[in-house]
Amino acid sequence: MFDISNTGLQKGCLDGEVAVVTGSTSNVGKGFAQALAWAGAKVVVTGRNEKRGAEVADAINADNGPDTAIFVKADVSSAEDIANLKEKAIEKFGKVDILINNAMDLSLNGPILGSPVEELDRAYAISAHAVMLAINAFVPDMVSRGHGTVTFSTTQYHYIPGMLGGSIYCASKAAATSAVMSLSNEIRDTGVNVFCFAPAGVGQINPDSQKEITDDMLAMRMPGFPGLIPADVSGAAMVWMILHGDEMRGTGVNVSDVLIAMDYPFPCPETVRNYPKHYAGDMELTLFQLYMGHDFPEKQ
Repeated sequence: MFDISNTGLQKGCLDGEVAVVTGSTSNVGKGFAQALAWAGAKVVVTGRNEKRGAEVADAINADNGPDTAIFVKADVSSAEDIANLKEKAIEKFGKVDILINNAMDLSLNGPILGSPVEELDRAYAISAHAVMLAINAFVPDMVSRGHGTVTFSTTQYHYIPGMLGGSIYCASKAAATSAVMSLSNEIRDTGVNVFCFAPAGVGQINPDSQKEITDDMLAMRMPGFPGLIPADVSGAAMVWMILHGDEMRGTGVNVSDVLIAMDYPFPCPETVRNYPKHYAGDMELTLFQLYMGHDFPEKQ
């Protein structure tokens, strides 16, 4: 049974919302989908793996009741598949309030030099091109209703050793991040909140989707964490950001900062209250362009 009540979120806090989560058949995207459903949203799970997608939707429905989630198979780089995804979502749930762009293929994370042109094109198509296709499909309806949330699951802007994702991966992520942050200005004051979310350090390292696994990757640490963050906790952070969309609009935030704002005790309560001050290292510098906009709202 998926349960994130220990995060301080209220079950049902997203009642009435409908979410589309791309790349939600495993890992981070699956955590987003499960957390949104736990919070009361209807969820459209989507990805290319039909078996995994059906399993995720079935698990969500088992936890939250029938007709909470559906799976729609889609290659998000295809305009036809995105159109079909929208049609199926509207047919089942009548609207889409939340668009989480998360799809990416980590097997396309090699160096720029020596990589086949097909891999360069495919990485950009799955990340940047697909994000803009999804925005074009889903956001106009949100704007017309004056309500919605659009976000992108981003990571870093350039490759450094020890980080997951090589040069191609980082470049396509950077392009998509720029598109989403630009969108936040295009549709400001429309009631649609747009932000980026960096789930850095979330999930598991899957050797099958990594061209190279180094000791640095296996020992990856983020400030305040003695290891990787579970996907369900990252999903809770996403729910928190959606609930605080007015404050988050036009920003890009790392998952660790969201958990601190939530006052979520990871990995132990004292970590939140005594979060160490430190100088920015090289790993953090890869994220600095993401930090644009205002700070978190003051806790009451």
